[in-house]
Amino acid sequence: MNPYTLPQIRPAARRTKLQVQLIANGDLRLTANQKCWPEQAKMEETLRLAIAAEGYELVRAHSFKEAEGHGFIASQKEGMQVFAGVDPTAPLIVAEAVWQYSHHILPGLITHRGPILTVANWSGTWPGLVGMLNLNGCLTKAGVKYSTIWSEDFTDDFFIESLRQWLSKGKVKHAVGLVTKWKNAKVGAKEWKLGEALANQLKTEKAILGVFDEGCMGMFNAIIPDELLNPTGVFKERLSQSALYYETTQVGDEEARAVRQWMEDRGMKFHTGPDELEHLTDRQLHQQCKMYIAAVRLADAFGCHAIGIQYQQGLKDLLPASDLVEGMLNNTDRPPVKSRDGSRVLYDGEPLPHFNEVDECAGLDGLMTLRVHTAMNQPPENTLHDLRWGDIDRSGTSGEYVWVFLISGSAPPAHFIDGWAGAVSERQPAMYFRLGGGTLKGISKPGEIIWSRIYMADGRLKMDLGRGGAIELPSEETERRWQATTPQWPIMHAVTYGVSRDEMMARHKANHIQVAYANGAADADRALLAKAAMAHGLGIDVYLCGTKKSGKAFG
Repeated sequence: MNPYTLPQIRPAARRTKLQVQLIANGDLRLTANQKCWPEQAKMEETLRLAIAAEGYELVRAHSFKEAEGHGFIASQKEGMQVFAGVDPTAPLIVAEAVWQYSHHILPGLITHRGPILTVANWSGTWPGLVGMLNLNGCLTKAGVKYSTIWSEDFTDDFFIESLRQWLSKGKVKHAVGLVTKWKNAKVGAKEWKLGEALANQLKTEKAILGVFDEGCMGMFNAIIPDELLNPTGVFKERLSQSALYYETTQVGDEEARAVRQWMEDRGMKFHTGPDELEHLTDRQLHQQCKMYIAAVRLADAFGCHAIGIQYQQGLKDLLPASDLVEGMLNNTDRPPVKSRDGSRVLYDGEPLPHFNEVDECAGLDGLMTLRVHTAMNQPPENTLHDLRWGDIDRSGTSGEYVWVFLISGSAPPAHFIDGWAGAVSERQPAMYFRLGGGTLKGISKPGEIIWSRIYMADGRLKMDLGRGGAIELPSEETERRWQATTPQWPIMHAVTYGVSRDEMMARHKANHIQVAYANGAADADRALLAKAAMAHGLGIDVYLCGTKKSGKAFG
């Protein structure tokens, strides 16, 4: 007789060979899930019809929640409960028409043994493709095998053929285009030498990333484990957002007013109104200016070389949005901040790189870019963007496929047409930002760019780099793209050289993409190679994607 009480594990419902399970992962915020549910429901019905046409039945693994008004998984707790009833061996589709918090479902996907397919819509308004890219990056880091498909209406040949392949074989393979491994890259001696020297400097002298609470919005892929980060010479100072809140309350009103006046003197416009719930108000801006000063002072106190503020699930109940702060930090020309005793200007004449949403991959990338570009006399400002959406240019100005790179609130004004004079601040959408706060919005100027992404796979740090151009489009086309996405946020019209839409989607392992400018095409090529050499010197696996502007490969 066994004297112990053994746990009773509820067996999951078994599916037939012709049944495919579906889950829909959502936001942590109820307002977002409720607003986005109708679009998700529409997508699921279209998927159901497409799968039925192939002779299979789509079975939802969790029900619509009447009391909450949506059918999304809305927490890690709920995700674990749902997966307790998922057949662990049956095919599983994760269908995403909206942004989603990957950590809600990652525990279940890590132990799922059947084929996994991530599916996203192709829409700027409903950013399922952004959510799916984040989930793909998280699964890649976790070592989970999966396939992925995207589509505008789920009736095109690409989608149907890919779906058919997954249903019959349990996996889908996509072409990823021209990818040159580091060992095959042609690198000039000067760029190689500079990259190695910068890598050696970082590993010897070391640097600190100030992390104001990890794991923003469930982005498992944005957390670099210490054992991977530390060998690069970079270490985390784990800071609390409560410290940032307190430091914000200690900043004087005169100092805050001087920050706003500095921006207005350079031509920046603030679109304000009287209603705290609807408009950007002077009070919100005043608090943001205090937060900017507080962030710089805390970074200096801990010796940080870059910082990342989570905000979304931390400071959001205490302060207006941090976005205006973040855009200022990433700019060389920004309001000066003195130490508390007034004896010195902190980080004088240089950006203090900020990695949006505490994306540590972007933080390491941004720190590297700053050092490479400073050494090469190239523009040091860099930022991440969401790989938000893309479309053909409806104005006919460009025959290229034009991406919408759209960061969720701010970019450095050095990237904008007319700089500070071309920058405006608008209230963050109330659905996400109850206490308001202004963005730092503008249209990215035309020029040559280097894009990149650090990610994790096979237990190692890896880096993709590529070349591209930010192009200028007519105001009507720009406005169309803004209205199809989030018009309060800064936008870049980006063309990726030698990398098509589907090749980017097939390879990219993140919702974010890092972007920096160079003074010209040849400078951008050299800066890319020097940065790649630095990454290689830090022990990162390097891949050069696509081509130079000329169409020539990097190998």
